Amino acid sequence: MARKRIGGRPARYSFILNPYSDVRLSKCPRCQKLTHMRKFPLLIDITEYGPLALGKTCRYCSKCELIMAHKNELDAEINNSMSRLAPAAVGKEYLVLGTIERIVWQQGLEHSQPLADALEHFAEFKKVLVLEVEPGGWFPPEVPGTTRGRRD
Repeated sequence: MARKRIGGRPARYSFILNPYSDVRLSKCPRCQKLTHMRKFPLLIDITEYGPLALGKTCRYCSKCELIMAHKNELDAEINNSMSRLAPAAVGKEYLVLGTIERIVWQQGLEHSQPLADALEHFAEFKKVLVLEVEPGGWFPPEVPGTTRGRRD
């Protein structure tokens, strides 16, 4: 059985949230091409607050249609916005759901819109990927009986 979509638009883009503050994504982790900066109106669901539309400049790979956001930067922007809107929601967990059409997001900056109207212009992500980084450098030789370095 197919999963029901949230938004009124077809799924678009893949998304990856980089949790590592010391790793920057200047190249796409999928195709290894250089990425560029692009602003996206993201719809974020914040625990104990609800949805927030936030314009965020992210790394983007146009070949893979992959949006890459750095968690520490996104945390700072969300906390800054929430400190003005709902101070009790600062530091709460959140989930990036997808993107909203740019024009609808810009109109929402000028005047508030009902959530049902905004969801008609919302597109979920096709895929949400997980970033795994293996630190570089020297490692001691594999010790018998351990799993370090083995890929079964």
